[in-house]
Amino acid sequence: MSTSFLKSIHHVAVICSDYKLSKAFYCDVLGFVVIAETYREQRDSYKLDLALPDGSQIELFSFPDAPPRPSYPEAQGLRHLAFAVDDVVSVVGYLQGQGVSVEPIRVDELTGKQFTFFNDPDGLPLELYES
Repeated sequence: MSTSFLKSIHHVAVICSDYKLSKAFYCDVLGFVVIAETYREQRDSYKLDLALPDGSQIELFSFPDAPPRPSYPEAQGLRHLAFAVDDVVSVVGYLQGQGVSVEPIRVDELTGKQFTFFNDPDGLPLELYES
């Protein structure tokens, strides 16, 4: 099999602590579109499938009593989730207008592109990266 069998990232799974708050954040603030919303009674859990225009998806899960994620900037595991944007400055302005705290914009020393970070309601680090 060729080493190029992976075509793209299909989805990223996120477990949230407050389903309604996270659903509003990802849909109303970030603009994800709901593909499907499923309540799984046996797990007392929601699974919300969300999409961006390019087809990339987030699966947003709620589980009762899920432990908080330890957050250390350089810990092993997922470091952050990055979103491509055309204009970092305008998106930062929009997010700040929605009450989202955003770090100062930086410039990637390797690519010359602007980028910055903000967090979802559970503190998951999210990045805006100039495309």
